[in-house]
Amino acid sequence: MLRLGKGKRAIGTIKSSADDFRVEEITNTGHILEIGKQYTPELLGFNTQQEGKFAIFVMQKKDWNTAQALKTIARKFRRGIKSTSFAGTKDRTSISTQLCGIFGVKPEQFNGFHVKDITINGAWTGSEKIRMGDLIGNRFGITVRDLEYYENIKSIINELDGFFPNYFGEQRFGNRKTNVDIGVSILKGDFKKAALNFLTETQNETNEDSKAARERLANELDFNEAMKYFPEYLKYERMMLEYLAKYPDNYANAIRKLPRSISLMFIHSVEDYIFNKELEERISNKETEPKSGENICYENSYGFPDISKTGKFDENDNKKAFTLGNIIGFDTESITEIEQRILEELGLTLESFKVKGLNELNSKGTYRTLFAPFKDFSHKYEENTCEMNFSLPAGSYATVFLDEILENKT
Repeated sequence: MLRLGKGKRAIGTIKSSADDFRVEEITNTGHILEIGKQYTPELLGFNTQQEGKFAIFVMQKKDWNTAQALKTIARKFRRGIKSTSFAGTKDRTSISTQLCGIFGVKPEQFNGFHVKDITINGAWTGSEKIRMGDLIGNRFGITVRDLEYYENIKSIINELDGFFPNYFGEQRFGNRKTNVDIGVSILKGDFKKAALNFLTETQNETNEDSKAARERLANELDFNEAMKYFPEYLKYERMMLEYLAKYPDNYANAIRKLPRSISLMFIHSVEDYIFNKELEERISNKETEPKSGENICYENSYGFPDISKTGKFDENDNKKAFTLGNIIGFDTESITEIEQRILEELGLTLESFKVKGLNELNSKGTYRTLFAPFKDFSHKYEENTCEMNFSLPAGSYATVFLDEILENKT
């Protein structure tokens, strides 16, 4: 992916441990959920609910991903994972805070709550669930170790002038980098190719046991036998295999055996790929500013993009505007020449995003800012270690921002 900054980057190591990657959620009311601080609804500017079916709580976690942490909490209260909700996902390798909710639990039930590396920093009653996207952004505190060329950081930050390319991060495309190919196959209705890609592709497989199992299945295509040798930790693959062992030709329903969130991830990865390619070409063509008639959104009270306030760019408008790119879907109103060309290269149309045979994976489409702002950047250097602090809008990746200024040692 093309960088916006042209200067030479610093070089260092991030995420040496969870303590080196700190994420504090910024609520819709503009409050930062600080690590280690206890909260009440009054402190956060929320209405106090005397009655309600939800417990709203601030979760602090370390070395947990959001879904696993909430699943553990739900199990503690004998609830299912579907009873929980959250405003935004947070990195596993981090110390992070976030606003969450759980249905059918009273706040006082969190008294005495104890799970290793999960802390509840306040709980109260709510009448409505917390929904994905109920946040303004996140504040990050990053420790960079073994740092070289520290002096390059300041010059790149000055060059970026408060904005960076809002790419989707590499994690959206899967550890094996197969998500886009699988998604394209699903969108074309080739469910067999999609399922076998998910089960057998080994190109970027790093685990030798997994690689051996995938290669054997590719050669034998015996799903019943594969249940005997596929590693237990490949739980999603085993879900699909268990179904195919009984119904070896029903690949569409085999995909349905995966959690819907996993199947949707394949579709979203195609959308994300197209977005990233569009953004990369705009940087290459030096088209970083909104052009007349382009879709834009305005800033919220925090100074971050507000997708709910969209319009067309007018050069005479004095409001601060952020250029919007399409997250392609069947309801996308207008696409660019670049997007059209990429769709054609993939063999897709807008209608492809109405997934015939798996209509629960239909994707309507939306917008995303092409260039995102960063705020409150500061850094402090001492003995080859740098402490960086900055805030990003919801949905923007700290790793993508850091890639503009830092080459990560691997």
